[in-house]
Amino acid sequence: MTVLEDRIEMAEEDGELTLDELFESLERTTPEGYKVEIVEGAIFMSPQRDTHWEIIADIFEQLRTKYPRKRVKSDVRVDYPGHLNGFASDVTLVAEGAAKTPGGLWRFQDVEFVAEVISKGTSQNDYGTKRLAYAAAEVPVYLIADPYQGKCHLYTQPKKGEYLSELSVAFGTDVDMTTTPLGLTLKTDEFPRD
Repeated sequence: MTVLEDRIEMAEEDGELTLDELFESLERTTPEGYKVEIVEGAIFMSPQRDTHWEIIADIFEQLRTKYPRKRVKSDVRVDYPGHLNGFASDVTLVAEGAAKTPGGLWRFQDVEFVAEVISKGTSQNDYGTKRLAYAAAEVPVYLIADPYQGKCHLYTQPKKGEYLSELSVAFGTDVDMTTTPLGLTLKTDEFPRD
């Protein structure tokens, strides 16, 4: 049994709602244009802004130059290690041949790349809890695009729940990921700032 399965089973035994039950309930009440995530059991709703979407679309389009559409996802729920972590990352790349679980979700073990674009109200999740969860899940490449700082932060080499390598570059500078499993250079010259 995996750590995630253990925690889900423990939640069910304690009478705590599972991620599936929480998301099912939230789907009925979430306003149009909002993204919902559950981070360590706390529910976060954030509106999608133009700046946010433009950066997501730019990253998505650049990944599509190398990877087929079926592998590149946006705002699709993946359950990560830790207590009730159901993230809908801004951009996710799943491995070739990855298949959904019987419950219809992608497995965190098949995630090769995640990008998060910072929103003011949830930035602490992206820099903190989510970074740690991605490292624990051994996601090889994690990118944060921060339109408030005008910077990208690249985290690689996950080991024992943390990333051993971090690189920060200003918008307008290429993010060289050619030495990572992603194997490409991300152009940031069109990333807008807030």
